[in-house]
Amino acid sequence: MPDGLDRLKVLINSSTPIVVMETSEEMRAMSMVRAACAELNMAMYEWSIADGLLRSIAADIQSQKDSAQTRTDQTAVWTRAGHTQPQTRTVLSPSSTESERLTRAMMSAMGPEAAAGGGNAVYNTREPAQALANMESMTVEAVFVLKDFHRHMDDPVVVRRLRDVGQKFASNRRTVVITAPEITVPAELATLVEYFDMPLPDRERLREIVHETFTRLSKTYTLKLQLDAAGVDAISANLRGLSEEEAERAISQALVNRYALCPETITDVLEAKKQLLRHSGMLEFIEASDNMASVGGLENLKHWLQQRRGAWEDSARDFGLEPPRGMIVLGVQGCGKSLCARAVAGEWKLPLVKFDTSAVYDKYIGETEKRIRKVFQVAEGLAPCVLWIDELEKVFAGSGPDSASADAGVSSRLLASFLSWMQDRKAPVFVAATCNNVTALPPELIRKGRFDELFFVDLPNRAERCQIFSIQLAKRKRNPADFDLDKVATAANGYSGAEIDATVQGALYAAYSQKSPLTTQSLVDALAQTVPLSVTRAEEIEALRDWARTRAVPASSRDASTAIP
Repeated sequence: MPDGLDRLKVLINSSTPIVVMETSEEMRAMSMVRAACAELNMAMYEWSIADGLLRSIAADIQSQKDSAQTRTDQTAVWTRAGHTQPQTRTVLSPSSTESERLTRAMMSAMGPEAAAGGGNAVYNTREPAQALANMESMTVEAVFVLKDFHRHMDDPVVVRRLRDVGQKFASNRRTVVITAPEITVPAELATLVEYFDMPLPDRERLREIVHETFTRLSKTYTLKLQLDAAGVDAISANLRGLSEEEAERAISQALVNRYALCPETITDVLEAKKQLLRHSGMLEFIEASDNMASVGGLENLKHWLQQRRGAWEDSARDFGLEPPRGMIVLGVQGCGKSLCARAVAGEWKLPLVKFDTSAVYDKYIGETEKRIRKVFQVAEGLAPCVLWIDELEKVFAGSGPDSASADAGVSSRLLASFLSWMQDRKAPVFVAATCNNVTALPPELIRKGRFDELFFVDLPNRAERCQIFSIQLAKRKRNPADFDLDKVATAANGYSGAEIDATVQGALYAAYSQKSPLTTQSLVDALAQTVPLSVTRAEEIEALRDWARTRAVPASSRDASTAIP
């Protein structure tokens, strides 16, 4: 697969009329376009509402020189500190070959006189429609970059002008590049547009960002270097999934906070990353404090997860294994499905991110699909990780044959994107999905190849209820050996794990108000005051059991899956 710079060159060389770069990293995008133009020996023009249309003269040639000098200084600093000398690469791509080409092209193709002069704006081009009219009349082979043009795409005159320009450029070696954080492309332009996604930095590039940021800030602050190469690797691992600008901002905040690159910086960077992901609105970084030891019962599920632990490592790949794709955990409400999903990440020592399904949907056609692609991109950037999707059936509730009339087919297209990603992804992202109503899921979603297994979590049996009571009591600073667990487990027949949790909490409230210790009898009394879900929804639970009996793998062992005593 071509790297970022090569992909952009292909788009330009093939006379793609309009290239859309949806990114908040405008400076990085502009540098990449300049590099592509330099290698292709093409002129480049930039337009903004503030300056109008002007000829780009590679104003960052000097910055390239400065960057090269910075990297030389950085190498000296880190080598003196006893660190492994990093390979020289630029900020634009995870490929060192691409970076070297980019710098050479920038330095040679634009000429030495370019750095000395300045670009003059083309007369009367501040208005977008007039700028497009001027572009259409120009005959030079060039790339025209329109900055923040999304703010003008609701003007019919601008759209018409842009369409005329695109149709004319399609037969010439000229291309319009639109940069914007988000953009809705009108239907009239759909056939003229290609999208270019800025790649997320890999671990090697993130390591360089740490080095470069430390070197830059060292010129302003007195910073201490207290980390070895392994510590820098840990920081770069914590930065995965962020863009280059976000990664630089996170490490800058961590460095200025402690005026040192120290072991505490590793945790500081992770906290900054959580805040950045939370602000994205679609993924939430969850603290994976639980592990499978905090889950009572479910021996089959635990054994299955234990077998796949570490299967994303290089040694497993050399052995011939592929990383596990994911699992669906369905069952009765309150029986620990979400807890299991969280516990997987804690057990495997992997980052856990939760997919906020409600934040993906957008009122504009096509925006929802772009958001889901962004989620996949960030998840793969975090890999290896666990992606938690709670209540999977609600994400694709409208993906049936009649969805086109309900939501213009958005749910169907969302399902298609998700299925394609689940089938084709190579990055080790383990999808832990929970489900309450499996009959609402489309059959193509639950077949093998998308998810590795479908587990059914039933109401806990007597032995599992004993484990759950023991875990809940220990969590609340009580010794389980002081209680008759067999008696309370028998009294809790038909109760889910969540109901047992609530019962222990209710008994503690009662004991605290009465200024008395928590006893076995107080637990039994609290159970007697609750009507479990197995009574109020008995018919639905039985129907779910009937469906899962031959279609899903029981999460509990067969001995534990016998009828509840």
